[in-house]
Amino acid sequence: MLKVLKLVIAASFLLISLSFAIRQEPDTSKSSSKVNTVVIDAGHGGKDPGTRGRTTKEKDVALKVALELGRKIKEETPEVKVLFTRSTDVFIELGERSAFANRNNADLFISIHCNATPRSKTVHGTETFVMGLHKTEGNLEVARRENSVILQETNYKQKYKGFDPNSPLAHIMLANYQSAFISSSLRLADLIEKKFQSVSDRESRGVKQAGFLVLWRCAMPAVLIETGFLSSPDEEDYLSSDDGQTEVAESIHQAFTAYKKDMDR
Repeated sequence: MLKVLKLVIAASFLLISLSFAIRQEPDTSKSSSKVNTVVIDAGHGGKDPGTRGRTTKEKDVALKVALELGRKIKEETPEVKVLFTRSTDVFIELGERSAFANRNNADLFISIHCNATPRSKTVHGTETFVMGLHKTEGNLEVARRENSVILQETNYKQKYKGFDPNSPLAHIMLANYQSAFISSSLRLADLIEKKFQSVSDRESRGVKQAGFLVLWRCAMPAVLIETGFLSSPDEEDYLSSDDGQTEVAESIHQAFTAYKKDMDR
């Protein structure tokens, strides 16, 4: 009986020791990376075609580039969770896009668009925007165009606190938001524009700041990418082609990879 009792006591001490060791073991299941979840937003969709070229709609180019970008990120960095605000041709309200990213605790928000100008068919190049003050009238015009989609939403004045997409003052007021993430957003935006130049030999129109509603309430670094001008016949041909869309996605993907590596140091 005494021998049995000694065995029970020894076993108990062993179990306690093992339990303590297990509790002390560092948790390696959690990633030490600062970029674990990325939300990719294909601009426009459904009843909102966005800007148009001769035969191309912005919503279609944005979706194809977004899906290809997501595929590349999943393939090269499978530990990163990739989410899409839309993966089909559906209409998503601007406020829901950022809300979706916030609900999923995203570490990065990338919104993909195409540009256009009625004034010239020769204007071309890429631009990447972050939330901020309008430095030029051109920046304000891009923000006005992208924000005008809220006019297709019901009760948009209540949803966006009386925001008027045609008011310059309203857009400037939005610049007070996203200030906590401006540094990281600018870092990613700069990488994207550099990769457009080095990977696909595109003309970069630079990193810019403007008041975009889709970036307004993002609780994480966020950028809006204008991948080119559909009003330019040459760029429309490029952006509507499979090769062009793949090249655009690859440029953004390489910028994402560099950004993640930089953030994880």
